[in-house]
Amino acid sequence: MLSIGLTGGIGSGKTQVADLLAGWGAALIDTDQIAHQLTAPRGGAIAPLAAAFGAVAILPDGSMDRAWMREHAFADPAVRRQLEAILHPLIRQEVQHQAEQARGPYRVFVVPLLVESGRWRDQVDRICVVDCDPETQIRRVRERSGLTPETIGRIMSAQASRADRLAAADDVILNDGATDLQVLRQRSWHCHQLWCSLASRSSDGPAIHD
Repeated sequence: MLSIGLTGGIGSGKTQVADLLAGWGAALIDTDQIAHQLTAPRGGAIAPLAAAFGAVAILPDGSMDRAWMREHAFADPAVRRQLEAILHPLIRQEVQHQAEQARGPYRVFVVPLLVESGRWRDQVDRICVVDCDPETQIRRVRERSGLTPETIGRIMSAQASRADRLAAADDVILNDGATDLQVLRQRSWHCHQLWCSLASRSSDGPAIHD
């Protein structure tokens, strides 16, 4: 099955694009959603997170304290590496499972840190970047989550630059401040049609591996 890696910086709108593609029949495998499930109450990552960071990293309801983890992970690279060492193997396992179950004209792996990880290029047929200017990213994230510009800046600095993402892209969907929903649908539909055409030529795609 044709495999698309969908990525973009925080606030770029990649989730909105992913939802459009899913609505048109694509098989969606969202690593962010998987991570949220793993860190929810009784999720598979809770016990190792508590062992690594202590009870301070876990909320009373049994889920990971995202605000605590965000503050520490983006301020301390060692904490971020430890968090990734716990989450990434669990995420890969679930991604593999969902990939094997995927049905549709093509499958879309939604991976926020696809470019940064360095390992996805060989696991997908094409990389699609949802592109956005940094100013619009900051505005959207502030409106959505209420994070301070300083916190947003730390998150963005830990992500690939706009230029690096675009350099890795086979396809680009622009979703800047001047893009409304109708235009975003048109741009996403164009990619959907392209990928359906490519998928119809070949049913084979690269295996998903560590």
